[in-house]
Amino acid sequence: MPTKPAERARPHYFPQLAAERLDIALCRASAAVARAADAHAAEEGLGVGQHLVLRMLDAVGPCSQQTLSEELRIDRSVMVSVCDELERAGHVRRERNPHDRRSYAVTITDLGRGRLAEAQASVPAFLDDTFQALTPAERDRLAALLGKLLGV
Repeated sequence: MPTKPAERARPHYFPQLAAERLDIALCRASAAVARAADAHAAEEGLGVGQHLVLRMLDAVGPCSQQTLSEELRIDRSVMVSVCDELERAGHVRRERNPHDRRSYAVTITDLGRGRLAEAQASVPAFLDDTFQALTPAERDRLAALLGKLLGV
């Protein structure tokens, strides 16, 4: 008996496409990880960009929004809103940059450090869940390869 079009098995073309076009595979994987990170951030109540800004400020100290934007590879217009939200929440403060009075230095507050510590506590479980298909050695290799692609 002939099968109706609706009964045919769906073609599984993407695995072939991903094998042939590494750029497409990487874009799709990146989008999937970004969706997972956004969902995790929503659960935590601290956006991905906010988390990254707090983490960098905690690690390197006060810096300009421009430096944050360049280092974290976040668009400058987005960085303004990220810093605005963090400042409203009391997690950062903006002060005149002592080295360049025309700009402001963004500084993490004690409240921001506490919020960062809370957010950081859930990261290992999130990463384990998101990258569960990879062994620890494969995750290390992926990190090295992505760093190479990003020039870091």
